[in-house]
Amino acid sequence: MNKGGPAHRVYSVVVFVILASLDNVAIGLVPPLYGSIGDSLGVGEGHIALATTIMFLISAVAAIGFAYAGDRTDRKPVLIAGTAIWVVGTVWSGLAGSYGQFLLAQVIAAFGLGAVASVSFAVVSDLISPKRRGLVMSFWGLSQGVGTLAGTMVGGLLGHTDWRQPFLVTAAAGVVATVAYLFTYNVPRGDSQPELAGVEYDERIHAGDLPVILGRRTNIWLILQGGTAQIALGSLVWLPVLFRSRAEDQGYSAGTAVLVGSVFATLFQLGGALSILGGLVGDRLQRRTPRGRALVAAVGVTAAVPFYVVLFFVPMTIDVPDGAGAGEVIRAVLADVFTEPSVGLCLATAVFALMLTSANSPNWFALIADVNPPEHRGTVYSLGNLVNGFGRAGGNAMVAVVFRGLAGAFPPPLNYAVGLAGFQFFWLPTGVMFWLASKTVAKDMADTHTALLAAAAAESEHRPDGDVAGEAAVGVEGFAREQDPSPGR
Repeated sequence: MNKGGPAHRVYSVVVFVILASLDNVAIGLVPPLYGSIGDSLGVGEGHIALATTIMFLISAVAAIGFAYAGDRTDRKPVLIAGTAIWVVGTVWSGLAGSYGQFLLAQVIAAFGLGAVASVSFAVVSDLISPKRRGLVMSFWGLSQGVGTLAGTMVGGLLGHTDWRQPFLVTAAAGVVATVAYLFTYNVPRGDSQPELAGVEYDERIHAGDLPVILGRRTNIWLILQGGTAQIALGSLVWLPVLFRSRAEDQGYSAGTAVLVGSVFATLFQLGGALSILGGLVGDRLQRRTPRGRALVAAVGVTAAVPFYVVLFFVPMTIDVPDGAGAGEVIRAVLADVFTEPSVGLCLATAVFALMLTSANSPNWFALIADVNPPEHRGTVYSLGNLVNGFGRAGGNAMVAVVFRGLAGAFPPPLNYAVGLAGFQFFWLPTGVMFWLASKTVAKDMADTHTALLAAAAAESEHRPDGDVAGEAAVGVEGFAREQDPSPGR
């Protein structure tokens, strides 16, 4: 494999995508097992849900430090250290003999998880040209959604008889991914920027750069939108609980109900795979107007709300063999999609709703890369991830309180349906913030690319190779052609 060649770059992107998915697997393991872990450790479901909430927060806060370190120094050792930490925490989670040990292990795992997404994002953004950012970032976002689904599935399938097993299996996968990461391409900063073609760009973030970052108005909206978006998404980690409760309400045993809940929750989130469409549409519209990506995200998250509300209230008839093995239950659930109209309707509604909201992530990722220079991207991502973490943790914690409050008026599973439906209205302010971002993105993109051009010119003046400036100019001209919406271009 040629170092830095096309095959090496593709390999590197694949490894980063896998790493990003695994950190979401680790987070997604716990919700399907709230009851099982709580029973084993002698605490209620709320205590285990608290561990998940704390995990969201610790991961988000730790990401800022890791992202700053990655933007400031060599990114590879930072990412290796973070991965090693979350693997240790995940192993200990599976071996914990008390609630205190489990909680501490989850905190350690969360600390390491903070490194993976923020540092990987900065590296991947340097591997992708501006015109393909939406598409490739859709795979990046998809990997995180798939990771959450895989965590839900692994937790339910491997953990319905022994809750510890999923943690140990996930940690082993993390070790394998870390070894694969050792052979990835150590991509230079700004490698994909056309303005920097032929220029060795070695800018680093500085402690005083925060006012500059926040001075880009688009960054403000990109960072803040995650607060409300993640309240809605944070509530969705309770989907397995909703479907488990529906199964128990129809008379199924606890073990079968956990399996049913995990499988249905996994199936109903398959619409996240259609984030690729959101990325493609964002790329296409971005060639017409700099507002393109932001508008695609704004329309998607706003239009999804009524479909989510319908999803939680459509009645489902579950027909699976109670007490059967995991394989038989899965086959029965898949058969229900085609033989039970209520299940098929729920699945279609869920896929469409998730397709709409999944337009958010690839365009959010791409917008961060569009309006920020390479040395700021990891930190901006981590700031957004911090707000995301508080929103997601808040959503997860508030939903638990709301479910308990609603239980008096609405017996399970109706209390879960009412609570989850209400929390989807947090998508509306998210759409407004993306629309506000669309109004400032053109100026911020222009300012950033002007600054990169100036950096390229300054670098070329200090180098004896006279062709460097010409190469940089060609790169900028190529960028201008990509952004110019005039006919014939």
